Amino acid sequence: MKALMKFAPGDGNVEIMEVEEPKCGDDQVKIEVAYCGVCGTDIHVLHDTFRNYPPVVLGHEFSGTVVEVGRNVLGIKIGERAAGLGATAVMCGRCEFCRSGHFIFCKERRGMGHGVNGAFTKYVLMRPDQLFPIPAGFSLEEAALSEPFAAAVQAVTEIAHVHPGDFALVSGPGPIGLLCLKLLALQGLKAIVAGAEGDDQRLEAAIRFGAARVVNVAVEDLDSAVAEFTSGSGINVAFECAGVGSSIRSCLQVLRPMGQHVQVAICGRSIEFPIDSVFYKQLTLSGSVCYTENTWARMMRIFAAGRLHLDDLISHRLPISDWTEAFQLCSSKKALKVMMYPVE
Repeated sequence: MKALMKFAPGDGNVEIMEVEEPKCGDDQVKIEVAYCGVCGTDIHVLHDTFRNYPPVVLGHEFSGTVVEVGRNVLGIKIGERAAGLGATAVMCGRCEFCRSGHFIFCKERRGMGHGVNGAFTKYVLMRPDQLFPIPAGFSLEEAALSEPFAAAVQAVTEIAHVHPGDFALVSGPGPIGLLCLKLLALQGLKAIVAGAEGDDQRLEAAIRFGAARVVNVAVEDLDSAVAEFTSGSGINVAFECAGVGSSIRSCLQVLRPMGQHVQVAICGRSIEFPIDSVFYKQLTLSGSVCYTENTWARMMRIFAAGRLHLDDLISHRLPISDWTEAFQLCSSKKALKVMMYPVE
């Protein structure tokens, strides 16, 4: 079968290669991949700026259908549709973080798509506990957004303290920012979304997804827009989804006293920000990295409620053979979310 492989360390060294179809073990489940989303992490693996262990198949945001079940596996049937929690592919199971459900902090953890083989291919193997059944009425395309949406669910519903009627800022209208926006709108918050040069298409999408106001900081002053939007009271909670120093500083600037800043994006570098504003305004700064298994369970309940859909976030669907185009669309901000599917 064909797979998108990082075949050696270093910048680049990614191509479509022929690999053996994996054999399902007694304690495993075999999934036929339907769709796998392109993530910023995949692009970092391409450029070797995110830890990876080649040779490895890329891709970790995926959904598919069960085609084989190991003889020791109970409760899973052939034909079931599922989303895969790839981040738990390898973990020790013994440390305090594994035992508490915060597996993301396990020192031995490896995720699919960079640590072990991922889903830019036709078939993947998983443990039963990594599979989450897709509710009826939810498409396989939408379900492939489960992994990034889980990160948004944690940030908005578990890390942040939000209330209907609060003023929220989402800084950075990429896929994670737009997913956060969808949740904020669902909960009745008044959200302003800030973007930068090149974000016009994504800001237009933010209006469709429920933003009360959008600001392109390349042509408009965010402070003035927030002051007008909130009648001078300021933002209750800011979600930083751009990973840029200027974005972080702007979030802290527009927060009201006792407001909350949630860092959702990775910066990848040291940044400077006015720490005294945290003191003088008594702000709360929180990080939100990935999710827990409980987050995934909460997410599936949100899907099952039927009040939120994600298909309008998918702007492109391409075969994995067109991976260079897919990666370029994401890097150049010319897409919302790009889905890739297997090729024979």
